Amino acid sequence: MTVSLQDRLVTGATGARAGHVESAAPAAARPRRRWLDFGQTLDWRQRLLLGSAGWLVFFAGWYLAANAGLAPDRLFPGPLQVLASLQELFVEKAFLGDVLASVRRILVSFGLAVSVALPLGLLMGAFARVDGVLNPFLGACRYLPAPAFIPLLLMWLGTGDSQKIALLLIGVVFFLSIMLADVTRQVPAAFVETAKTLGGGRRAVLWTVVFRHSLPGYLDTCRQMLAVSWTYLVIAEIVAATDGIGAMMMRAKRFVHVDDIMAGIVTIGLLGLALDALFRVLHRWWFPYLRGGHQ
Repeated sequence: MTVSLQDRLVTGATGARAGHVESAAPAAARPRRRWLDFGQTLDWRQRLLLGSAGWLVFFAGWYLAANAGLAPDRLFPGPLQVLASLQELFVEKAFLGDVLASVRRILVSFGLAVSVALPLGLLMGAFARVDGVLNPFLGACRYLPAPAFIPLLLMWLGTGDSQKIALLLIGVVFFLSIMLADVTRQVPAAFVETAKTLGGGRRAVLWTVVFRHSLPGYLDTCRQMLAVSWTYLVIAEIVAATDGIGAMMMRAKRFVHVDDIMAGIVTIGLLGLALDALFRVLHRWWFPYLRGGHQ
């Protein structure tokens, strides 16, 4: 059969287009990498580098602002002056005792908050009737400002550690209960139904399925709420306190030692950062199967 010239031209053009598409396909399969893009993952080296860059930018801006003459050095010290003040506090003014007193109050109050909020959050998230009873009350209490309880706590508990720990507890426990209940509700219903089908009782399902599935979320929620405890620390320690980071800052205020006040703020930030890092390490250690999705 004779093939016309027109057919040959059409066939050649089609083959050329197909070859062009095939050669262009590998190029289209390799999208251009961007510095900012959705769904990127970073290894620990990249995170360390970017985090260090952020801190360098912050301290450089602080240094430039302090040396720009915007305010007297006494009222706006630079980072080097605050670092020198921090060294003086630890070496000459027994600041370590204040730091340990504050850390003790944070750990005790937060431990009490978790011991109360965790059972409540577990039961509220697992059982709708329990949630129906407790959620309206706890949801209303979380809007109450914790500092408003200071006069009552002073009358009821005095000026000792009990008053400060109670204030830190009130500032956290209501929010923590609601947030832990939200984590519990994220357990897939299929898991619970499967456990019940296999003969699991209510207590067994609650402990082996609901609680254990929620543990990673519980730990993440506690890590986030621990920051709230640190925000209430200074408020708890500025009222009739003789030790603690907040008490040191109030003593520094009387003598207009702004560098000491800023050194106390830096100390709180560093302690909070250290505890946050500890929670992250515990999450990676206890739940290695979630490492790919946990940042």
